[in-house]
Formats: sequence, C-alpha cells, structure tokens
Amino acid sequence: MRQITRRLAVATLPLTLLASAVAQSSEINLPSTMAWTAYGTNSSGYAQAVAIGNMLQSQHGSSVRILPGDNDVSRMTPLKQGRVDLCACGIASYYGAEGVMMFADRDWGPQPLRVITTSTASFGLSLAVAGDLDVETPADLAGKRVAYIRGDDALNKGTEAYLAFGGLTWDDVERVDFPGYSRSFDGIIAGDVDASFTTTVTPPAQQLASSPRGISWPVLDPDDEAGWARMMAVAPYFRPHEVTAGAGGVSEDNPVASASYPYPIVVANQDLDDTVAYSLIKALQNNYDDYKDNAPGAVGYALEYQDLEWVVPFHDAVVEYYRDIDVWTDEMQAHQEQLVERQTLLKQAWDDFIGDAPSDEDDFTDAWMQARAAALDDAGFEPIFE
Repeated sequence: MRQITRRLAVATLPLTLLASAVAQSSEINLPSTMAWTAYGTNSSGYAQAVAIGNMLQSQHGSSVRILPGDNDVSRMTPLKQGRVDLCACGIASYYGAEGVMMFADRDWGPQPLRVITTSTASFGLSLAVAGDLDVETPADLAGKRVAYIRGDDALNKGTEAYLAFGGLTWDDVERVDFPGYSRSFDGIIAGDVDASFTTTVTPPAQQLASSPRGISWPVLDPDDEAGWARMMAVAPYFRPHEVTAGAGGVSEDNPVASASYPYPIVVANQDLDDTVAYSLIKALQNNYDDYKDNAPGAVGYALEYQDLEWVVPFHDAVVEYYRDIDVWTDEMQAHQEQLVERQTLLKQAWDDFIGDAPSDEDDFTDAWMQARAAALDDAGFEPIFE
C-alpha cells in the first residue's frame, strides 16, 4: 500500500471561520532585516515579494532585501548556503525537496525545505493550444505537434502531466524541440507546432491569442477521477482550478476548468528560527489587506487559498500557527508527517549514496535516481520521478 497521499481538492474553510481565525493573534517578532530570493524584477513573483516586504516594513519594522534570480538554481543557491532567509520560488522548490531534475546533482541532492506560505491566484497553468485546431480536452492532442523546451524540466513536466490526463504520452504526439520557451510560441504562430505549456496570463499566450491561429485551453473535467489520477501520478503538485484570467477571453464570466499549482511558493530551510517562521505567517495573514492589492496575484495568499495538504511539508512553526487558529486537522497532521518522513528518507538515501557515487556526472545522476527510487519503493512511497 502506497503511503503518499494524492488529493484532488484544495483544503478550504468557511469564510466566517477564516475571519475569526485570522483575528486571533499574539506578538509578532521579526528581525530588523531579512533577505529573500525571488524571480526576476519583471515578474509577478518579484512584485509580490516587494509588496510583502513593504508591509513588513510598515507594520513590523522589518526591512526585506530581495535578490532577483534568473533561474531556479540561482534562486535556490543562496537559501542552500544560508545567505537568505526565504525563497519566493516556483515549482523548483518541490524538485529541490525531492532531489530530482536540476537537483539530482552532486552539489545538491534533496533539500530540507519547508513551506511558509503560497499564493494561488486566478490564472492557470496549462497547455496553450492553437485555436484553429479542434482540441477541447488533452485527449484531443493525440497526433498533434507539442513543444518540448530543451533545458526546462518544469515546463516539460507540465506538458507530460497534461498529456497523462488525456491518457497520452510523448509517444502519442509529435514532439517538436525548441531552444527556449518564447521560441515555442513563435513556432505555434508560424504553424510549426500546435501546443506549448505556460501560464494562462503570460505575454506569449496573449500574442498567440491575437494571432490568426488564436488560442484555446484544454478543459480538465474536475470530476474525471481517472484523468486526475494519471496527471498527479506524473506531477502531484497540480490541483483542479477554475481559471478566471487568461488569454483568449478567459474571465470570471468565461472561466475554464483547468489546473494550477501555487506561485510563488515561499520556502525556508527547516532550521529557520521558529519565532521568525511563526511571525511571518501571522504577519502575512493578519495584514493581508495591506498588501493583497499591491501586486498581481497577491490575493492568492489569503488563508482560504492555502492548500494545507500539498506536496512539500510546512515549517513546524507554521503548523503551530494553524493549530493556534484552529484550522489544522488530524488529517493535515497525518499528511504532514508523511511528507516529513519522505524527506527524512530521501536525505538518508542521499547520505548512503554519495560516499560511493560514480565520478562521471551522467552516471552519477542515473545512479542517484535509481538509488532514490529504490529507497522510496522499499518504504512504500511512490518514487514519482524515475
């Protein structure tokens, strides 16, 4: 019996309970200065970090220095080295916790990451499909030309997950390789490829929507249990999501049943001081109205949007906060304990592996992934990445 839990619904609470829960407070004690890493200065993730930093400065006298990073490794490295307190990361935080993809490397391995908070906003993460094709669901992509972005594991994993929802693999479509994400959208507009993974609000998606081909978004039926099971077997961080913002006329009046996962994912190392972690989550919830409208997507930090049974464990002090406001359940605790057990197992597997690891880098990665899968399998966990 596999121990890892796959859930199809975001943990939510009645708004009246949320309001009373957030109203409870105790002293917030933050350091005078903190350092975070985030996405580049033109990203919504950076804008959100700035908005939160301004709130922490004005409400609690804590100054936040934000270091923009061009890629996942550059954002995660200062956190690994202890040079920053937090990373407002993307889904690479999950890959880092699992020790896979760009983190299946001699200098990395599984990282002891803990979630402080996440943002889930109105946009979705989906395959943008040329609108001149009759693609209504992922299953309709069979035989179509689908973009593969060289060197971008996260985007390709998202594509693979969408194909899996439709019962497809890369073998069922025509894979077209591109050297970069933007080039793949140029390829759709030029008629060289038919679909590429993106967020629904990104500028390339808007450009495609304005082109002669137009744009469409495959519908993911939230009641298709088999489709969701296939998708989450590939990428368990996805959740059903009603998308109300996106290219091609997606709006609150014209939503799309699709999928999403949090962005940014604000993570720390497990040894972040308990007082700092507790104070951060409390400040973010108590002062939500002070920053929610100050950056695109910042509304997604509301308590009602927090998935308390996601794929990376929460910091212990964050769990304590949720207990204190009476929203943490026995089911959430059992899920948290499974995630911590999984991380502990991965760290032990890495320590056992690294001493006799192959010197060749390609052999190193292959051997680690085999050792990792074997350790998880033996303990009854799904390896997910093999």
